[in-house]
Amino acid sequence: MDKKLYSVAATFGNADDIILATGKIASAGYTNYDVNTPYPIHGMDDAMRLKPSKIGYFTITFGLTGTALILWLMYWVTTTDYPQVIGGKPFFALPAFIPITFEATVLLAAVGSALSLFIYFFKFPNNSHPLHDTEYMKSCSSDKYGIYVEAKDPLFDEVRIKALMHECGAENVYDVNYEEDFLTAKFEIFDKKFIGALIVLAIIVSASTYLHLNKLLYMTPFNWMMDQPKVSAQQKSTFFADGFGMRTPVEGTVARGNMPYAYKGQPDEAGKYLTNPLQNNDKNLALGKAKFLTFCSPCHGNTGMGDSRLNGQFPNGPTLHSDKVTNWPDGNLYHVITEGQNVMPGYFRQVTKDERWAIVLYLRTLQRALNAKEGDLK
Repeated sequence: MDKKLYSVAATFGNADDIILATGKIASAGYTNYDVNTPYPIHGMDDAMRLKPSKIGYFTITFGLTGTALILWLMYWVTTTDYPQVIGGKPFFALPAFIPITFEATVLLAAVGSALSLFIYFFKFPNNSHPLHDTEYMKSCSSDKYGIYVEAKDPLFDEVRIKALMHECGAENVYDVNYEEDFLTAKFEIFDKKFIGALIVLAIIVSASTYLHLNKLLYMTPFNWMMDQPKVSAQQKSTFFADGFGMRTPVEGTVARGNMPYAYKGQPDEAGKYLTNPLQNNDKNLALGKAKFLTFCSPCHGNTGMGDSRLNGQFPNGPTLHSDKVTNWPDGNLYHVITEGQNVMPGYFRQVTKDERWAIVLYLRTLQRALNAKEGDLK
């Protein structure tokens, strides 16, 4: 079959020449042309007088589709399929779903734009083009700058275009031919060779992934410490005679930095030997007030007067301003907070050692404030 001319192409030696040639081609009224360079050239869009790309329409369409789909999915799940009350919020709490909505919008917009480029603009699976494997394209993908004008351009004149190329300083001018019209050729989407190549590729990737994740990573010594001489939680032990892997601490041992309470069951000794190690300053008083209001005030009241704020749900705690409590040493107060007394439980698990002493410090401040002497008013 006779070859049919696809375009006239020319290569140039530097970026300035290709910019000049592009401007002249555009000024001459040609519309079906393109430029090929080994790297992006600043100002080329203006020289070619390119219109805004249509890819943006595809991007916004796919992006809004992702937004609508993910919002509908989250609305359906939270209100119909699996509704849950979380923190008293409504089933469909939009602010909580904004991050997911954003991610889905960006994901679908990006994937949709890429697919649009391949399928709509580049006509995938058609991967043939008259420029492929030509000397012109080999030069442009290396160190030359090229431009070509297609034969379907309304103003196409082979002689005139070649003269214009030489006038602009072209190093080489090429005739690009093809035997079959590229735009009307029929291409099989399910090409046997293409599908076969995908199947072979899938098998190779699957096999290599399986070998890597299930064999290579477990080969000694590169087994990523999967096999270690240890016993996991709830796992049976073959080392101990009773078979238990989880061992109780040795009697009498204590955790580092966590000395046990020395006066357990000995309130009198606690009052005699314990003293408050904290200074009476704003920081410690603020800490004591916060912990007192959290753990003590529900039963003893905000000021320790025994006016519980639980509205009779539990027995009211006694006043902390009685002569007995007021005359107690700090150690006795600390002991009661630690171990509890009567129906009051101990708070050693909820309140740290320093926080307990801060509560004692704040309680002393309350007692002095509500039982002020004449000397305190001066």
